[in-house]
Amino acid sequence: MSGHQPPPFTLSVEERDGRVVVLAGGELDLATAPALEEAVVPPAREGRHVVLDARRLEFMDSSGVRVIVATHLAAGEHGGRFSLVRLEPGTPVQRVLEISGLDGVLDIVDDV
Repeated sequence: MSGHQPPPFTLSVEERDGRVVVLAGGELDLATAPALEEAVVPPAREGRHVVLDARRLEFMDSSGVRVIVATHLAAGEHGGRFSLVRLEPGTPVQRVLEISGLDGVLDIVDDV
C-alpha cells in the first residue's frame, strides 16, 4: 500500500539572546507531544522566555494543543513568557489554533 508517509517529527532547542527557541516540524500528536512538552514546559516553569516556532509542523492534534496551553499557563504562573511564531493563514496547524481560540490568547510574534 503506497500512501502518504508523514514527515518525521523534528525538534531542536536553541538558546538565543536569553530566550529558549524551540523549532518543531512534522506531525505533533500523541506520540510526539511528550518530547515537545519536555522541551518547553521546564524552561517556562523556570520563568524563562520560551519561543515556539511551529511553522514546519504539518499536523497538530489535541495533544499539541494541550502542550501549548500547559506552556502558556506555566509561563504565566512563574513569571516567564511564552511566544508562538506566527503561522501562515490557512495552514492546518494555524486552523487548529484558530478553532481552539488560542490564536487570540497566545503571544504571537513575527519571528524568533
